[in-house]
Amino acid sequence: MHDGSRIGLVLHPHRDCVGAVAQVLAWTTTHEVELVAAAADVERLHLQGVTPVDVAELASSCDGIIALGGDGTLLGAMRLVVADPVPVLGVNFGRLGFLTEVEGRELDGALAALAEGRSTLESRSCLVVRGPGWETVAFNDVVLARVPGEGMVDATLSVAGRRYGHYRSDALIIATPMGSTAYNFAAGGPVMSPGAAGVLVTPSAPLNGIDRTVVLGPHEPLHLALPETAGHPAVEVDGLVVGRLGPGDELHVEARADAGLLVRLDDWLAADRSRVKLSLLDLPLLPEELMELVPEELRRRTPGGVPAPGTGPARAPQGSRGPGEAVS
Repeated sequence: MHDGSRIGLVLHPHRDCVGAVAQVLAWTTTHEVELVAAAADVERLHLQGVTPVDVAELASSCDGIIALGGDGTLLGAMRLVVADPVPVLGVNFGRLGFLTEVEGRELDGALAALAEGRSTLESRSCLVVRGPGWETVAFNDVVLARVPGEGMVDATLSVAGRRYGHYRSDALIIATPMGSTAYNFAAGGPVMSPGAAGVLVTPSAPLNGIDRTVVLGPHEPLHLALPETAGHPAVEVDGLVVGRLGPGDELHVEARADAGLLVRLDDWLAADRSRVKLSLLDLPLLPEELMELVPEELRRRTPGGVPAPGTGPARAPQGSRGPGEAVS
């Protein structure tokens, strides 16, 4: 993201991000960067100074994307540019915000870090998902979910063309390493580092058949076949319902490496926050109440390695990012 480039905004459909858009616009104007957003968002929020474009142009013409919202907004931005990945910076205006790199209050510092070149990029894999007559991608997970009154999820798994086994459960979760701390984690599956390669298959509330997580290699395509006696499960992609399956239907899933690029402004801050948030999930509290339990030093640090006043030096620990960095 540099002078003369074009930056796209992807905005949460309901949360008020007008103030944040103004911050980004002030920065892009100073750095001779064109700021664009979907025409519907420009009209909905009455944005001044932001160039309205159609979604196809937004997906194909930007040098980088800033996603203002929460984890769902970030995932949507990554799916938007999956055909030709560009760097995506996630800014959290949601609740916990596990995937996003910075909090909304840190936006000015994040933009300064970008301008000064204090950022890195991390590659992420996705899942290419093909159902009856349709194809889509998922960066967190694809889930077959039981619809009340319409039978359990009933499916046979084959891996690289060879039958593996059968599932009967309330849900069947196929997750990337980045999505391992989402529904997979809630269902008792293992946490994988986002830097690892592979695919997780985890049943939720299994009645019989396979009842533990299966970890597959990144080059092993998987195939799910529903028997003629199956119900009609919903298909969720990154938490969004995209359709339904029925008896005799099939689902094909393959991992695709290097499908997304995340902007990192600090190689430890987001990981530290996510580990703390993950450790708090078992408490009987609302997400906004959990944030009050995050240590003050993690809430006050600014991105890019520059500490907030009184917090001491910001120094990255030795070693790689922890596995708790990517949760949704």
